[in-house]
Amino acid sequence: MYGQVVIGPPGAGKSTYCHGMYQFLSAIGRKSSIINLDPANDRLPYPCDLDIRDYIELEDVMNELNLGPNGGLMFAMESLIANGIDLFLAKVKKLIDEKSYLLFDCPGQIELFTHHSALHKIFTTLTKETKIRLCVVSLVDSIYLTSPSQYISILLLSLRSMLQLELPQVNVISKIDLLKGYGPLPFRLDYYTEVQDLHYLTPHLEKESNSILGKKYVRLTELIGELVEEFHLVAFEVLFVEDKQSMINLLSIIDKANGYSFGSEVGGDTIWNEAVRQGGSAGLQDIDIHERWIDEKEKYDEEERKAAADAMNIDKDDDDENQAVDIEDVEWEAALRDWEEEHGGSGVMNR
Repeated sequence: MYGQVVIGPPGAGKSTYCHGMYQFLSAIGRKSSIINLDPANDRLPYPCDLDIRDYIELEDVMNELNLGPNGGLMFAMESLIANGIDLFLAKVKKLIDEKSYLLFDCPGQIELFTHHSALHKIFTTLTKETKIRLCVVSLVDSIYLTSPSQYISILLLSLRSMLQLELPQVNVISKIDLLKGYGPLPFRLDYYTEVQDLHYLTPHLEKESNSILGKKYVRLTELIGELVEEFHLVAFEVLFVEDKQSMINLLSIIDKANGYSFGSEVGGDTIWNEAVRQGGSAGLQDIDIHERWIDEKEKYDEEERKAAADAMNIDKDDDDENQAVDIEDVEWEAALRDWEEEHGGSGVMNR
């Protein structure tokens, strides 16, 4: 079986992504289940098949131990591993036995996926005991692209989580539809997604760091950028969760990362294969992402709205045609009954 581990800092859109991916998987026929691993998340926007809050709640931990939100969450995760991990994993295994594609909605505290061992232990144990193939989906808000220093920080964050969790990872810039509204970028969007030639950021870092203290950290930021480049691991995809083409492209990449193979589940793969074949993944990858989300965003948005409306009209026409056929069948059956009653059931139709 297969699944996604969804991580990212607060506000990255993890729960929204899980809900959107759940709906998308349902649309293409893949049975999926969402597992909430955040004991502080008490407002789930999606149907949750397994909730960590059924085992431990952050509010209880904070009240009993007089801890703050971060300390309470760390203790809650450690407590789960120490006392309730077997029962929790048993519930996860049951979902796996039911052939569900799993979506793990993780907490937003970055300590948990950069240096704390809790999530690593949970997923290492799970993969060893069930052979499930997982892919980490690391989300970061597109607003971080507007600041060179913040961009460098998310590069380091993405690299650290890749090294910490030791799972295939797809890094995603979420809420890409909002990026144009933040103002012009110093570079094209593909510069930020490909993560190359980071030294070009230096003049912008110097301009951003006007204070004396800030200027002293420019060199540190440069060195962090060099470190990230040396690993050659970090790159980004872009995502607008409400855009079908964007979701098709991302799921195709995730499927390659976790080894999902067509035909591994009953039903649905034909729909997914057809969606990709008809211009999903390949079609979007051929589009210049800067043109799609910055230069010509309104044009592409309008084209997609028109395509969606045309598709709805086609579906409506098909429904109307099927309904007309059903009405004709009913009328024919009624006429046949009238004929049989009129002829006493002795006509040709009863021979």
